[in-house]
Amino acid sequence: MEHYLFQNSRIWDQRVHKRKAHTRTVSKEDLNDPIKHIDPLGWLGGNVVGKKVLCLASGGGLQSILFAKAGAKVTVLDISAAMLEQDKKLANELGLNIHIIQQTMEDLSELPTSYYDLVVQPVSTCYVPDVVGVYRQVAKVIRNKGMYICQHKQPGSLQTSALPEHGSYVIEEPYYRSGPLKALNGQFEHREPGAIEYLHRWEHLIGGLCREGFIIEDLMEPRHGNSEAAVGSFGHRSRFIAPYVLIKARRQCSDSGDETDSSESGLIIAG
Repeated sequence: MEHYLFQNSRIWDQRVHKRKAHTRTVSKEDLNDPIKHIDPLGWLGGNVVGKKVLCLASGGGLQSILFAKAGAKVTVLDISAAMLEQDKKLANELGLNIHIIQQTMEDLSELPTSYYDLVVQPVSTCYVPDVVGVYRQVAKVIRNKGMYICQHKQPGSLQTSALPEHGSYVIEEPYYRSGPLKALNGQFEHREPGAIEYLHRWEHLIGGLCREGFIIEDLMEPRHGNSEAAVGSFGHRSRFIAPYVLIKARRQCSDSGDETDSSESGLIIAG
């Protein structure tokens, strides 16, 4: 296993055991109305019953459980054993049938080709060096006209200082760069301490998606800024630097004979 994969798997296992951010499982309230939580914008049309959904790099007992509870046929793939254990435990408790795979998002060869109606991916591509390679894998397993909803850390956020200096956040990392980002000392919500992360440029995040056969139908920047937040906090920093970008894309295969329509799909994946 590559060093970055081993390290990031270990860090997310630790985050689960320490109950850190982005490792929470579904609540009883979530389960009362799963569509409300997976489709706050109405992009899914209010119904995923029977849809084949891949929750990519999405372990943790949240997205997979909500989609399965809403009637979808769910596969969840993640590199963290501890995150997937939460999916397994809850699926067993709730009597849900979820296919669970421990694997990197960089290799989806175990999955059937041209199969999934919807692929949903929360913030995670920052943990691998080649985001376009991930897109290429998704393109193989999603069906023609299938929907791919992915959220990423914005490059500008990863370039910029975690804390303000003399009242301003400053650009510290070069935009045109290779290799992982330098580690941060301290606890910061826009980064996961100990994880190996990579900055992906817009030409890869957006252009790479288009070049792999996807048509972008919508793009949003989820708002996390808080005018009342303390200086240097995530809420304060997010007033000046958008931390995430959410992309809604549709697979368009010019050489495919698959004419079956898919659902109008989309959702906000909490970052």
